[in-house]
Amino acid sequence: MELLEVRGHSPPPASGPLEVRAFEETRARPLERLTAHDQLAVVVVGGSFVLVALLLAASAHSTRTPTWWALGFFVALYAFASRLEYEVGIGSVVPTQLIFTPMLFIFPLGEVPLIVLSALIVASVVDVVTGRLKPSRLGVTTMDGWHTVGPVLVLGLAGERPPRLEDGALYVLALLAQFAFELTSFTVRDWITRRVKPRAQLRYLLQTAPIDLALAPLGLAVAFPARTHPLAILLVVPLIWLLRIFADERRSRIDSALELSEAYRGTAFLLGDVVEADDAYTGLHSRDVVRLSIAVGEELGLDEIHLRDTELTALLHDIGKIRVSAEIINKPDGLSPAEREIIDRHTIVGEEMLRQVGGLLGSVGHLVRSSHERWDGAGYPDRLAGEAIPLVARIVSCCDAYSAMTTARPYRLALSQDRALHELRANAGTQFDPRVAEALVAVVTRGGVERPIDS
Repeated sequence: MELLEVRGHSPPPASGPLEVRAFEETRARPLERLTAHDQLAVVVVGGSFVLVALLLAASAHSTRTPTWWALGFFVALYAFASRLEYEVGIGSVVPTQLIFTPMLFIFPLGEVPLIVLSALIVASVVDVVTGRLKPSRLGVTTMDGWHTVGPVLVLGLAGERPPRLEDGALYVLALLAQFAFELTSFTVRDWITRRVKPRAQLRYLLQTAPIDLALAPLGLAVAFPARTHPLAILLVVPLIWLLRIFADERRSRIDSALELSEAYRGTAFLLGDVVEADDAYTGLHSRDVVRLSIAVGEELGLDEIHLRDTELTALLHDIGKIRVSAEIINKPDGLSPAEREIIDRHTIVGEEMLRQVGGLLGSVGHLVRSSHERWDGAGYPDRLAGEAIPLVARIVSCCDAYSAMTTARPYRLALSQDRALHELRANAGTQFDPRVAEALVAVVTRGGVERPIDS
């Protein structure tokens, strides 16, 4: 089963900013123009596969002599299966394992990669005709066949044999080789095109591998009769069609979930706009904190659920300030004890407001409440310390402070980046979680996040 256009949440209400963006980009990519990096990947990954496939076909010595009609039939069936995408995680898989496995026992092994490539080209041409694929992306097809090379090499080195149950260990090795070649090719491709980290591809392969493990034995079972009667491959068609039904239902659920996620995020941004309308600094500052917090969350390896919570908490961490008078918020000199108490209660007010909204926004209310706590316990409102402060709140607190330091206010000038980073390091272990401060320093130092022009 191939990985199709994979990038680095299951959708909401458990989905977050990265997965929503990844789903949108993955679905839109077939209709986008090839970038220079995409073209390079086609040359490197696709070109090398075509070369290897030709070399395998030229060096193949086989006694298998399938008919031309059988070849055409399998190409058409493989092309059909390759267009039935089942969305898993943030990408798609296709049930071609059911067709690919019998092909390894019907056709000369060395020719299988070229046969699969032919089927993929046929499928891509159909996608172009039906408007699912931009014509300029036809070359991308050449990158999708690397999964065939591993099993062909393993089974070829063992000598072409008919399917046999006693060769189970050999088939497991062939499947592992398939995973290895698939992982390597997609890692190289996505590193060239989008600088996706290898560990992201490995995580995605672990999501899809169980599907291949389930379908491979079924493909092997069909290989026994299909070796002498190629039409026996039609036995898998009902299963493929069933997977098509499941894929359509899953896509519909994902669409609905993504719409719900966007509704939650849209509501959060609307609340942020309300804050900005009342206090332009607070609104712009909140969006800056969002950018920084998500980048730090990624740096720390947070999962998508926690990244979602980080985005919402960063955006809404000052939502309680809409209940604080503008005179107090924008006061150019020091606050009185009574005014400071009003300011310090804005996180409690924010939690209460979000609890009234309920749903996903209500679930981050406690994080908003803790977003001004300090690592040493000197923060507010609950004097939490260390690990007792939720990690998301620690991230937002650190990013909040950095954004405040580097943003000009009516009563003071903004600090330079170097001075602000010095303050982060100096206060790590007292005001800030040292690990979070270190991650923010790393993100800022390498320019890993855009800052608003107004900040």
